[in-house]
Amino acid sequence: MKHTVSDNITAGGAIFSRLKALGVDYVFANSGTDFPPIIEGLAEAAAKSIELPKPVVIPHEHAALGMAHGYYLMTGRAQAVMLHTNVGLSNGATGAINAACEQIPMLLMSGRTPVMEGDRFGARTVPIGWGQEMRDQTALVREACKWDYELKFPEQIAGLLDRAHAIANSTPKGPVYLSLPREVLCEVTPSDGLEAPPSIQPATGAPNPQDIDTAARWLAEAKNPLVIAQRGSGDEESFAAFSKWAEYWGIAVCSWWATHLAISTEHPCHVGADPGPWMEKADVVVVLNCLAPWWPDKHKLAEGAKVINIGPDPVFSRFPVRNFRSDLTIAGETALTIPALIDAMKPLRRDENALVTRRNALAKASAKLRASIVEKACDTSRGITKAYVSHCLGNALRGIKSSVFSELGTILGTIVREEHNSWFQEPHSGGLGWSFPTALGAQLADPDRVCIATMGDGSYMFSNPTACHQIAEALELPVLVVILNNAEWGAVRASVTGLYPNGFASRANEMPLTALKPSPDFTNVAAASRAWARKVTDPQELPKVIEQALRVVRENRRAALLDVCVLPD
Repeated sequence: MKHTVSDNITAGGAIFSRLKALGVDYVFANSGTDFPPIIEGLAEAAAKSIELPKPVVIPHEHAALGMAHGYYLMTGRAQAVMLHTNVGLSNGATGAINAACEQIPMLLMSGRTPVMEGDRFGARTVPIGWGQEMRDQTALVREACKWDYELKFPEQIAGLLDRAHAIANSTPKGPVYLSLPREVLCEVTPSDGLEAPPSIQPATGAPNPQDIDTAARWLAEAKNPLVIAQRGSGDEESFAAFSKWAEYWGIAVCSWWATHLAISTEHPCHVGADPGPWMEKADVVVVLNCLAPWWPDKHKLAEGAKVINIGPDPVFSRFPVRNFRSDLTIAGETALTIPALIDAMKPLRRDENALVTRRNALAKASAKLRASIVEKACDTSRGITKAYVSHCLGNALRGIKSSVFSELGTILGTIVREEHNSWFQEPHSGGLGWSFPTALGAQLADPDRVCIATMGDGSYMFSNPTACHQIAEALELPVLVVILNNAEWGAVRASVTGLYPNGFASRANEMPLTALKPSPDFTNVAAASRAWARKVTDPQELPKVIEQALRVVRENRRAALLDVCVLPD
């Protein structure tokens, strides 16, 4: 039998009651000495059969933030993260930076060490009460959060959480932070209103109709339109509509450093990851929710080209320097903007013969690009490459509802990805260790989906793998982890050779500050938490081992890991 909260409740318990009313399913938490009133409130709720969000023990804060990130990607519902004072918050700060960069809403909270040294319930009791105090604890995440505050009185809980939730979910979305002093959490507060509906609704940004009409006219009149997309094309419905629209109008779509899939890699208008050749002749360029749509020193716009920036925050106002041109700027949620643009273009005149010619040219170029990608990927004469791993994994996943979370791992385009939510890449903030916990959060949200984290060996170490494997076993989350192990910081090497192609470092037998040798035996790390694990060095064995791993996660519902030795980039 369901019970409501009692007339009075500890502030720690009241937080969970209010989160439940806001639609939060999980609170990803790593507890500490500031948590006694939280834990007491949870125990009281369990004893009285009060429904609350499920608290989940996450033994590292970076993993907690990643799981909230992944859960949102699958559900569209912001979750809560609760950490331990300043030290827990500092461990979670990288996850907050990643979430802010990708506009992922979440309610981030951490305790605050007691202010009082005695004579008040909840005051300091052990030395860390002194050692963990900061003048400005919130500064650890303030730049990554849309809103922050410190709870002063227990009766503020409902109002503050309502405001935090509304701000996090308002366009553009992002994380928010609330600090929780232990003395306040220990106080008793009336339960009235904790189960009421939210008192503040989030604001959803929609495009200006006049700007949509202008964009529609420019695109309808364009000879060589181009869309550069990084963060997808909205929800499942707008994803499908975007695909049909691009094909009908013969619009080239480029996935430059795409963190979400905007269009199938097999679509006849998908022109791959390099916008350069298409920008050279494009007369209208749509920048669809791109933080950095091209490489300024490498890619150049055609003379007279018009640029349209579209997205929840198309000028990316939280980034100090972003000076990409925008002749027309349209703010609004992508899932609303794309259908509005499609509808606005329907009545406009078009030259059907010109569209057919453009479609055919794009389809031919797209097919040629895909064929060259496959040919290059299948060349294993020197050994296993990232491209070959990507190709083999893409083949193995055909027909399987799946999501790949790639962090300096598999390569979009080389790996075939066709469905909405089937591809995610590391945030452009570059907070390493993202893909493993994010895949865990996605798996928790959608148990029937196959979730695969592909990453470099350095990224795997940054993910706190012992903690992540423990979470996978404890919560029975059968994710597949694929490590593309080149025993180095490959991205650092690429950056050095890009800046100094003929420099001393590029010509050195071993580039300084890049080697990760000797490489640990990562299969033992996974096996410590009873995961199925294999090491692969032979290119001929890889397809068979991937199939075995997929059977393990799909049929045995057991986590699996592949440590694949790949050639340096």
